[in-house]
Amino acid sequence: MANLFRFILIAAISSLTLVACNFLFSNNPSPPNQSLNDSKPLPVVQNVDPKTTEPERIPDAPYLQTPNEAVVKMLEMAQVRSNDLVYDLGSGDGRIVIAAAQKFKAKAIGIEIDPELIRESAREEESAIAQTPDIRDRIKFVKQDLFKTDLRDATVITLYLLPQANLRVRSEILPKLKSGTRVVSYEYDFGDLPPNRIEKIKIDGQEHMIYLWIIS
Repeated sequence: MANLFRFILIAAISSLTLVACNFLFSNNPSPPNQSLNDSKPLPVVQNVDPKTTEPERIPDAPYLQTPNEAVVKMLEMAQVRSNDLVYDLGSGDGRIVIAAAQKFKAKAIGIEIDPELIRESAREEESAIAQTPDIRDRIKFVKQDLFKTDLRDATVITLYLLPQANLRVRSEILPKLKSGTRVVSYEYDFGDLPPNRIEKIKIDGQEHMIYLWIIS
């Protein structure tokens, strides 16, 4: 009789323990399997008021649109993926930032000093979001001097500047980047710093150069 009572008591305790465990896990579900890029918001970058009518200083390069064929090639060379954070230095109308989000599912930030181009990129952003609403939280445009931007979070950097500006990027920005960051430049190199890869692309019958460096 005593053994029967002990058996019933153990069974009751086991049942109560199982119920308690089920309740605990049902109220604390496991988090979904998200990539680091999906779970982290875009980093905060100080934004100078885009309504200002004059840039803080003369831009480092005149505004020349990067051809769409070159935009895609640059992002392909950098092997942009959904877990990347792309910074476009001198982002113009925002086409590289938007392409990085739309075509490559990355997060991207455009840095531009010209207030009119910030307004233009805002219009392009609105149009792009209307086409692909899921990119809303993956793109941002910031009115800022590219040489004052904190790029420590960047995994990919794109640029289409002039040779002299590229040399400043080499001396002032490249040393601050984390190892493994990919830097892609359209048309101009970094002087005698050898790139990891060079590609020629023909656009409207003319050859153009794209350079890739991987920070080590």
